Amino acid sequence: MSRYRIAIGGMQHETNTFSPLPTEFEHFITASAWPGLIRDNDIFSVMPGRNIPISGFIDAAHDWELVPLIWTFAEPAGYVTDEAFNQVSQLLIQSLENAHELDGVYLDLHGAMVTQSHADGEAELLRLVREVVGQDLPVVVSLDLHGNLSPLFFELASAVTIYRTYPHLDMADTGKRAKVLLSKLLENKAPFYKAWRQLEYIIPITSQSTMLEPAKSLYSHLDALTVDGVTSIDMALGFAPADIAHTGASVFAYGRDEQAVENAANTMLNALKQAESDFNNPLVAAPDAVKKAIAISRTATKPVVIADPQDNPGAGDMGDTTGLLHALLDEGARGAALSLLWDEEAAAMAHSAGEGAKILFSLGCKFPEYGDPPVKIQATVESVSNGVFEFTGPMYAGSKADFGPCACLLLDHDIAEVRVIVGTIRSQNADQSMFRALGVEPKDQKILVVKSAIHFLNDYASIAADVIFAEATGANPCNLNTLKYTRLREGVKIGPHGKAFKNKI
Repeated sequence: MSRYRIAIGGMQHETNTFSPLPTEFEHFITASAWPGLIRDNDIFSVMPGRNIPISGFIDAAHDWELVPLIWTFAEPAGYVTDEAFNQVSQLLIQSLENAHELDGVYLDLHGAMVTQSHADGEAELLRLVREVVGQDLPVVVSLDLHGNLSPLFFELASAVTIYRTYPHLDMADTGKRAKVLLSKLLENKAPFYKAWRQLEYIIPITSQSTMLEPAKSLYSHLDALTVDGVTSIDMALGFAPADIAHTGASVFAYGRDEQAVENAANTMLNALKQAESDFNNPLVAAPDAVKKAIAISRTATKPVVIADPQDNPGAGDMGDTTGLLHALLDEGARGAALSLLWDEEAAAMAHSAGEGAKILFSLGCKFPEYGDPPVKIQATVESVSNGVFEFTGPMYAGSKADFGPCACLLLDHDIAEVRVIVGTIRSQNADQSMFRALGVEPKDQKILVVKSAIHFLNDYASIAADVIFAEATGANPCNLNTLKYTRLREGVKIGPHGKAFKNKI
């Protein structure tokens, strides 16, 4: 095989347009669960061995000459500011301009980035890339399963691979599949026929897990469709908390037989349509979720896990709402632990006071319009940490956390026994190490509360007596009827069998 010269880079952001937290340039620099901004050859020292698409691409493309650009990630939040997008994209484009004589480009993107000026941030980034490399050079992109993709993006990308698991266990594998697609484009010296389809209803995040039906079966169809002239077919299930025209699921198919590619895309779209009634939303009101967990825990030998999906930092939430915490205290939950509550002030107070100190805290809810009141309570500082530790679960495989000062607080309450882990950097809890790093062994608890929607499932399923998805207030409403959409495309249904959106303008 020829030693192709390929530029590689990435910019990842999942934008919740309902979140009050703007995404600034500094957020693309700061490390959290993932690395921050990485430039040039540092990509080759930092990325290998991680469950990240560009890591898989680098591993698979060992026989090519790879030209590193930049790679960056910002924790999901609100709109990416124009200044942040311009700064990051300028860094990538400048590196691309300096690359010269390329055979192709690979980009590790998300698919749900919205900037202040661009509803499809990835399409705008690809437009800038095309200005440098032209319309004919192969540009292959890997995307998150939650992408909201536009016709312009489809037009600008030569081919796309998308995660096929949620929790996202196959991110590195998706990068490897991107290398295969780029190889075929380079070897055949001709573009693929391609087809793109968009679904007519929006799917809530809490209905999308590929560990559960119907997504589990839907994704199993993809390999069977990759035959008879179809080189690749993938689908994104969309990211609901984005008020833009192209929010929702879509299908991408590529190959050498135009009719076969069209047929494969239609088949997959029809399967999604037929599954509409199966996308059930499993939410339980927070007080009822806690009552159920307490009842199960009385006889269970494993912890009951309660997810707080509507305050999931992995979907752009603050990670600081207190609805479930209030419910744990009100219902007298014992042997309960919650992680991660984003509260820089509480973490700083705990570090200042030291382990063993007992002080008064006002926990959480720095954005009152998005949640219940803060929990004002005395607590003992059981442990503190610098927030740097190795992940042990499969999703963050090979990565190291960097959450800044963290602390475990044992709340002083008459009837409840609740521990809360507070941190300085927002992040969803998708890994048991986020408890263990503060001295709390997950399997020894009766109730675990995780600020996450789905990503926690894989690492916690083996230790859970049951999993309950709670409905507490937050900036990621999973009951889509509560979202105040204004910019969706005409006629798209807000949720499976939901009300069709009508533009009032």
